[in-house]
Amino acid sequence: MFESLENKTITIYDETVAPGEEKWIKIPIDRLPTGTLIDIPIYVYNAQKAGPTMLVQGGLHGDEINGMEIIRRMLFEGCYKIKHGAVVVLPLLNIFGFIHFSRQVPDGKDVNRSFPGIKNGSLASRIAYQVTQQVLPQIDFGIDLHTGGGQRNNHPQIRYTEDLPKSKKLAEVFNAPFYFATSLIARSFRKTAYKLNVPIIVYEGGESMRFDEYAIKEGIQGIMNVMKFVGMIDKIDPILIEREKSQLITDHKWLRAPTAGMFVPQVLNGSSVQEGAILGVVTDTFAEYCIEIKAPYDGFVFCINNQAVVNQGDALFHIGS
Repeated sequence: MFESLENKTITIYDETVAPGEEKWIKIPIDRLPTGTLIDIPIYVYNAQKAGPTMLVQGGLHGDEINGMEIIRRMLFEGCYKIKHGAVVVLPLLNIFGFIHFSRQVPDGKDVNRSFPGIKNGSLASRIAYQVTQQVLPQIDFGIDLHTGGGQRNNHPQIRYTEDLPKSKKLAEVFNAPFYFATSLIARSFRKTAYKLNVPIIVYEGGESMRFDEYAIKEGIQGIMNVMKFVGMIDKIDPILIEREKSQLITDHKWLRAPTAGMFVPQVLNGSSVQEGAILGVVTDTFAEYCIEIKAPYDGFVFCINNQAVVNQGDALFHIGS
């Protein structure tokens, strides 16, 4: 799938990592108002033997901490001690958002809507620029780790790019409970990589600012599955009980609140449902009304909004078939 006749030297921000070397690289971005310098930390593991170069990236949104924990555990446990190829590990891209418990940087901009970035642009644009210039040219493919935002809990899932066959294959190999194609968003990291013919798969698991042990383990398992498939490692010990192949979702939609009120889900995230099944209710505090939210077709629920009080039009369930 990814072929290389000889291993290459990785060069990021004028730092070189030759075959057989490991290095921790820092890209300076800006300072806090207190004067504290903020760097983007990048770990590079370059094996002696030839193979592809993979990116594992977390924290593109500063409040999506499950991806950061996936990477931290894998660093701690030495999972990137590979035999072939190279791994570029970016544990926390949006450090400013992380510090402020926020998806965005302090001026409200979304880094994942700022690619390919501008060298002297806004803070979000500067971060995107460094990733585009320093990281993307080095890699053959990448795994971008995310969670649901705004109290929406994503059951572990992989999203891929429809017209990149390598992207779909990587999604299959990752073997999350669900995988499906999604369109490319303007000025996103994945679209910028797509223009460079670099396949990126996006792992979504759990919700923002809340650790989800199941989603974390699924993420670690999936990354290891991919590393084994491309020949970086020889074998892995399954973290989870082995299951059948990932479920491909070919049609999906959001079910939204028909009115404002209190939202009470009545199904488990990740469960299969039949057409007409009651998934939850929206009710008021005075028992004046109780509106049922029903499944429009047979399928699976793979995201649930954990917000107890909702407004009309809020996304409640993501369901697919």
